[in-house]
Amino acid sequence: MKTYDVVFILDEKRVEDGGDSFAKEVAAYVKSIGGNVTETINMGRRQFVRSIGKHTAGLYWEFVTELDPGTVDALKEKYRLNPSALRLMVVIYAAPQPAGKEATIAAVSGRG
Repeated sequence: MKTYDVVFILDEKRVEDGGDSFAKEVAAYVKSIGGNVTETINMGRRQFVRSIGKHTAGLYWEFVTELDPGTVDALKEKYRLNPSALRLMVVIYAAPQPAGKEATIAAVSGRG
C-alpha cells in the first residue's frame, strides 16, 4: 500500500451540498477497492486562471488515501467520465514539513 494525494475539481453546478455527497461516494469507492481514506479536505470554491471548457470556477476536494498501486488506474477510470468531476489528479503523497524544521534547515544552510 502506498499513500496517494487525490484531488478532484468538481463542477459546482452538478454537485449538491458543496460536494459532501460526492466526497462520501469517493470514500466508499476507495474502501470498496481495498483502500483507505485517511483525510478528506474541502478546499472550497476557486476561480480558474484559465477556463475548463465553459467553466470559470470549481470546487476542490483533496483526499489522502492509502491504495494498492494496481488500483490507482481503477480509481481514475471510475471518475474519468463522471460529469461532476472536471479534473482528477493522483500523485504520491508527500507529508508537509513543519514550519519550524524548514526554518532551521534554511538557517543552517545559509539560505533564508
